[in-house]
Amino acid sequence: MLALSCHCGEVTLVIARKPDFIHACNCTLCAKTGAHWGYFDPSEVTVTGTASAYSRTDKGDPAVAIRFCGHCGSTTHFAMTESGAARYGNSMMGVNMRLADEQDLSGVERRYPDGRGWSGEGAFSYVRDPEIIGGADV
Repeated sequence: MLALSCHCGEVTLVIARKPDFIHACNCTLCAKTGAHWGYFDPSEVTVTGTASAYSRTDKGDPAVAIRFCGHCGSTTHFAMTESGAARYGNSMMGVNMRLADEQDLSGVERRYPDGRGWSGEGAFSYVRDPEIIGGADV
């Protein structure tokens, strides 16, 4: 189990397991929020506290709303918007794994998708090779 929180502790998240992998995306939104995303089914994540929401304004119909603590500003997670859930289903939620202690993520692969170069269709390309957290290549 992982227990995570924003900097001030007002928003907490509890996850029953480590993520399968983490995305350290380079798109403008991920870069500016500082998030490294682990993906979970919403049923696997318990969020306590009130998080504010932001959806991209550079997309006509954004699929996710980024959540953050309104007190300290830490990005905590993302959830599908209503239109995103209608298009893709509501089976994915992102949790900012930078809220976790790095040693708690030992053995998890961190990937580096090229979000800036992604068209929004198909699979990501990657800007560098993945690494294993806590491995010799970190």
